[in-house]
Amino acid sequence: MKTLLARLSLLLACCLAGAAFAAEPHPTPDLGDNARTLTLDNRPIFLFLSRQGTLTPEQRASRALERIAALEDADLDHPVQTLSYLSGGQRNVQLSLNKKPLFTLTEADLDPADALTLDQAAQKVVDRLNEVRLGALEQRSPQQMAKAAALALLASALFAVALGLILRGRRLSRRRLAQRPVAPLNWLHSRYDLRGVLRGLECRLVDLTALLCALFAGYLWLSYVLGRFPYTRPLGKRLGESLLGLVGELAQDMLAALPGLVTVALIFLLTRLISRGLGLLFDAVERGQLELPGLHAETVGATRRLTSVALWLFALIVAYPYFPGAGSDAFKGVSVFFGLMVTLGSAGIMNHAMSGLVLIYSRALRPGDFVQIGDVEGFVSELSTLSTKIVTRQDYEITVPNAVAVGGKVINCSRRAPGLGPIACTSVTIGYDTPWRQVHAMLELAARRTAGLDASHPPKVRQTGLQDYYVAYELQVWLAAGQKPPAVKNELHGHIQDVFNEFGVQIMSPHFRAQPEQDVVVPKARWFAAPATPPEPD
Repeated sequence: MKTLLARLSLLLACCLAGAAFAAEPHPTPDLGDNARTLTLDNRPIFLFLSRQGTLTPEQRASRALERIAALEDADLDHPVQTLSYLSGGQRNVQLSLNKKPLFTLTEADLDPADALTLDQAAQKVVDRLNEVRLGALEQRSPQQMAKAAALALLASALFAVALGLILRGRRLSRRRLAQRPVAPLNWLHSRYDLRGVLRGLECRLVDLTALLCALFAGYLWLSYVLGRFPYTRPLGKRLGESLLGLVGELAQDMLAALPGLVTVALIFLLTRLISRGLGLLFDAVERGQLELPGLHAETVGATRRLTSVALWLFALIVAYPYFPGAGSDAFKGVSVFFGLMVTLGSAGIMNHAMSGLVLIYSRALRPGDFVQIGDVEGFVSELSTLSTKIVTRQDYEITVPNAVAVGGKVINCSRRAPGLGPIACTSVTIGYDTPWRQVHAMLELAARRTAGLDASHPPKVRQTGLQDYYVAYELQVWLAAGQKPPAVKNELHGHIQDVFNEFGVQIMSPHFRAQPEQDVVVPKARWFAAPATPPEPD
């Protein structure tokens, strides 16, 4: 029978001490505390702090353990008794079992932080020893152990049933998700179909919920099974108390956070109302129903985004102190981390963003304009915060950073004075032996034959240079609304070649190896060669 009592003498290196063990055994003992703590069946009993005669605290704990191990089975039927006496001018309390002394508590063993008297500390030790004694009696009883085993088996069966139900629910949920089509997300504007991604996220959420339910059921099962047996009962009790403490702490934190969350909700609701009101105002300006100084239809989109960002940032700053845990070190660390990331990564981004604002608010560009930025020529397809996208005549999309566009020259061929449409220009060089009036007339004729031009604005021909061997002519035409300059210029060049071929004028810049025998001049009789017409006499 002594083998049964020997189990009471197991000293664990890591004891699970809780609030139920008062404060004498430290909740988080170090190696020194472990050596001085009397621990039985996973239960810290008492922490020896002082010497008793020649015995150190460690020797007192070891000696008490030896005396408990020497007890017989019959001794467990008697409750633990105490005896108070004076020795060396201080009170002591001796604990015994069936008149067999176990160990002695002294006033020097009391920790002032525990705020306990010697009698109170002795009573707590007696309660713990009796709990161990009753557990040993229960463990010695076959009927009690059989009952505990049956309850443990029943709990295990219920746990297996719970796991089966969780797995079945997971399968049914995934099957229903697979059969139910995902509704289109009208509120989410994206060039990609995100319904497959959302379906995957739903399945992962079902799996995560099933896993959490299984872990919770396993935690309850383990806590209950460990609590059925005397030796593992402290572990089960500790698990149960941890769960209840966690739930209680979460509930308390949630209740404490409710006023702050209500304040945050009110701040965001007020911000939402202001944002909707500003949105209605911007919509009226964009539709032309309302005019505000300094706000144009082209800049409404950017102004709307900037105002929205500034408004929500201000709301976030105001609501920040009311967030749960806003004053914690973790929250502060995350804030510092994100602030550092923004500081390090925003230098180039802010440069492009500010350049984008310059392009927008200067109204230099807008989607649909035909522009030339550096050596890139094409239609503006998108003017975003960081870059400008241009579609060339080869249907290539070129991304120009806004800082590059602002730092260079932007030629907007679609912007003219009020009442004028976009223009297209082309040039030819003709020798001096061709009358300039004839060249003017041929270029104007080619322009009149070209479709897609604005008939209300006649073409203009200019002599842009008198070179050594030829004259440089420039033809400027106005495009009709919706016409693309590359297509119009392509047709215009074809008509120019046809007209010059019809009237026998070569389009070639002449160069001389030697001085011609005859002067390269146009006689007056040919000044108004067809299709040019001489002016009517006065």
